[in-house]
Amino acid sequence: MNGNHFRMPARRLATVATASALAAGPAALAGAGAAHATTDHGRASAVVLRTGLDVSLLNKSVNVPLAVSLNEVQAPQSASKTALTAELDGVAGGKPFAVLGADVAAARATVSASRAEGSVRLAHAKLHVPGLPLLSLVEVETVTAQATCEAGKQPVASSNVLGAVTVLGKRVTLTAGGPTEVKVPGVGEVRLDLSQRQTTSRTAAATALELKVSVNPPPSSTSRGDPQLNVAEVEGTLTLARATCESPADPAKSAPPSTDPAPDVRPQGAPGEAGLAETGGSSTTPYIAGGALALVVTGGGALVLARRRRG
Repeated sequence: MNGNHFRMPARRLATVATASALAAGPAALAGAGAAHATTDHGRASAVVLRTGLDVSLLNKSVNVPLAVSLNEVQAPQSASKTALTAELDGVAGGKPFAVLGADVAAARATVSASRAEGSVRLAHAKLHVPGLPLLSLVEVETVTAQATCEAGKQPVASSNVLGAVTVLGKRVTLTAGGPTEVKVPGVGEVRLDLSQRQTTSRTAAATALELKVSVNPPPSSTSRGDPQLNVAEVEGTLTLARATCESPADPAKSAPPSTDPAPDVRPQGAPGEAGLAETGGSSTTPYIAGGALALVVTGGGALVLARRRRG
């Protein structure tokens, strides 16, 4: 009985060891070749107006930073906004001051698995700054900006200022070759940069119009300045129509490499014996050999033990 109890576990142990070796071999290979793919979604943004102004107040002799954005949207989740006015607080005795008014002011950002896009459209717009409530800082007929980023393709950025442009009451002609400067004695000056575009291998950005403002409103003039606004000077930057994007990851480049071995192709009629030494083995051969060796050693030990007990 004891002999049987020794032999049966020994045989079972050998069988289990061999099976374990055979099972572990392919599993280990599969684990070594596994790859984790990472998903990189695209991004897009769009904004109709963004301001960064410093307003000096007459009575308090301090600077008040005024920042506002109109219709600013960002994606991965697609979004759009169409508000037509933007207002500032804190410069008109507690009453909102209208910075921008327009007939059309739309910003949209969309992202899909293969494409990201930001776009802006502004039509019949008038932009004001504190201190000049009756005189438009700038008036434009149509302004657009668009940034498109497709996976695996070169991003594209475009922007346009169409129709007439009026700055501080003066009609001006903008050029892409450099900034346009407009000066009005006793009022201030404005520098306009037209259609700025930047692209990289995966990103794009387009700005239709950027204005650098330095205004000294005349408080004694009721037609232009308004002393009730308590504004001495306005300086800063305003951006009209800006769109950006970043491409989603290219599926062709982000796919993990295949771990399958190349097929063994031989011409028809060619002798097969010449390749047996090279192709007869596989990556699981060491595990099979190890399992067989474990079976032989364990079986031999059980046989010796049984003979001793009989003797």
